[in-house]
Amino acid sequence: MALSMVASSTFTAGLKGLQRPVNVKSQARRALTVRAATPEASEKPMDTLTYVKTLPGITAPFEDVFDPANFIAQASIADMRRYREAELTHGRVSMLAALGFVIGEQLEDFPLFYNFDGRVSGPAINHFQQVGQGFWEPLVLAIGICESYRVACGWATPTKGRLNTLLPEYVMGDLGFDPLGLKPDDAEEFKAMQTKELNNGRLAMVAIAGMVAQEKVNNVELFQHLARYLEREIIEELDIVESELGLAVTPIPEIVIRELSGN
Repeated sequence: MALSMVASSTFTAGLKGLQRPVNVKSQARRALTVRAATPEASEKPMDTLTYVKTLPGITAPFEDVFDPANFIAQASIADMRRYREAELTHGRVSMLAALGFVIGEQLEDFPLFYNFDGRVSGPAINHFQQVGQGFWEPLVLAIGICESYRVACGWATPTKGRLNTLLPEYVMGDLGFDPLGLKPDDAEEFKAMQTKELNNGRLAMVAIAGMVAQEKVNNVELFQHLARYLEREIIEELDIVESELGLAVTPIPEIVIRELSGN
């Protein structure tokens, strides 16, 4: 009887001893499963607004994201990357266009430009109609080469379900073009420079739209329009003084009225 009890106790203890490692392993396995699942559960994907706040371009007086049309709410991160690429591209083109308007009008007679016979003149909005054959072909070719290079740098190969998409490793606007070595090594300084470029590009987009609208309405060159406007303002201020002193009022010249009115 005693032997059977001892044997039974020994057998039971042996079973418990055999079961203990199994329980330890299963508990360890469960713990590993919980640990592995915990980061995945806690890691939430970055939403579009949070991603946008990490980008350069947020500046005073809009310390938060300026989005009055609420585009961000309807866009994915991929969409916002594409929008930023478009904003940078249009800003750079607008800066060149605004500069070209001013230079083109002021240096119309300069022999280096493509107007050796003096056929290009007047407001810049009308210059492109005056340029002869042999100008547009090289220009279109140059634009095509630049755009092909930009696409090769940043855009993914179009496939089914993956159209109009930027490469994930591509930094928007960074085409590796820095002939003067202006790109800073410090990340914060580089972000500040990117913000300056964006702000200047935004201003240029508004400026070139205003230039085109002004010349479309008045059909007068930019600085000529400014000079006529200042001339009218000075004469009007002089008229006030002359009226107070009882003197004859100076009339505004007809050419000023005509050019400012667009007639």
